[in-house]
Amino acid sequence: MSADVRPIAASELPDWLRAQRAGFLNASRGTAADLALLTETLDFARTQGAFDADTGRCVACFRSFPQELTVPGGGFVPSSAVTSVSVMPTHRRQGLLSRMMAAEFTAAHARGDVLSTLIAAEYPIYGRYGYGPATSIAEWEIDLPRTGLGPRAAVPGGGARIDLVDEAEVRELGPVLHERLRAVTPGLVSRDARWWSVATGAEALSHNPYTPSFHAVYRTAQGEVTGLVRYTGDDHWTDAKVPHNTVQVRQLLALTPEAERALWYFVCSIDWVVKVRTGYRAPDDLVTGLLPDARAARMLTSSDLLWVRVLDVVRALGARTYAVPGVLVLEVVDTTGPAGGRYRLDTGAGDCVRTEEPADLRLDVGTLGSLYLGDASAVRLGALGAITEERPGALALADAAFRTARRPWCPDIF
Repeated sequence: MSADVRPIAASELPDWLRAQRAGFLNASRGTAADLALLTETLDFARTQGAFDADTGRCVACFRSFPQELTVPGGGFVPSSAVTSVSVMPTHRRQGLLSRMMAAEFTAAHARGDVLSTLIAAEYPIYGRYGYGPATSIAEWEIDLPRTGLGPRAAVPGGGARIDLVDEAEVRELGPVLHERLRAVTPGLVSRDARWWSVATGAEALSHNPYTPSFHAVYRTAQGEVTGLVRYTGDDHWTDAKVPHNTVQVRQLLALTPEAERALWYFVCSIDWVVKVRTGYRAPDDLVTGLLPDARAARMLTSSDLLWVRVLDVVRALGARTYAVPGVLVLEVVDTTGPAGGRYRLDTGAGDCVRTEEPADLRLDVGTLGSLYLGDASAVRLGALGAITEERPGALALADAAFRTARRPWCPDIF
């Protein structure tokens, strides 16, 4: 079969949305409200479709939107966030995704995007296009009777307090708090006003309805908001008429360890609740260490989340800081994009330039994406055969330079 791959017109949105949802096993075609909202919010120049040459129907979908990614050192790097990728089951294995990816990389490079990012629904697909898993997440279920927390743990010290707030207050306080947090947290991505509208129920698509939630903020003794938690609860009682409820944490943002501790102790002390599910956290999150009995937290999920694809090596490596000084010459292999070449990275100066010097390390662009935010070990990747060491000691230097004291974290699904 042949297909025409191109940006879609607004009139083609209903057909595109049908194909996009079919790719995710959703038989819904979307409501009029969905289409009206998407017409307002989509950048049609960045929304691709593949149209079957015989039927004219949309059979594959792809779109991107502008994003900023926080890198070690607090820099914000412009990236192109890829989402809504799907191919109809009748048109798989015909190169449609490869064509859409190629068009996206060409456009992103022309726009000046340094990176491309995505959340991979299927692990084997995106390494072919130069993406590498760059952050990981974990989720725990906390068995509250086992924690050893007493009722007084829920009371913040030092004059601080926790207040319940409504959605309108979250739309005012949340963006400010998130901007402060992402300035110091590698892996976080920017959130626009619409993100907060959807997350607080001001607007929603039919396939992603808002779940009514509780919201609480942590205020210091000076009244400064340095933490926010959103959570929901179920309504389960045993046959003996005993409440046996679970709280699901939907979001927890904290600027300080004090705020984080107070919010976790708060959700772990709510009456009628016997279990707390933490939502997606960084693998080295504080929550388990805050419990007197850490075994009360059972890990439910451990997985990759954000994938990074480097488009501009010079700007990407120059945008972040490094833990130790040194010089590395990296030979980057990129068969599907613009990042290939040899680069001299001075980690002390934070400077990266193209070079003809002999390579210290050879790696593909996907492996560079995995290293980029500091989550992966260069030494481990070398042992796995993903990095070739040409100069003895270069792997150890890369490991020490790229790794971060705390693991990068991205809680957002897009």
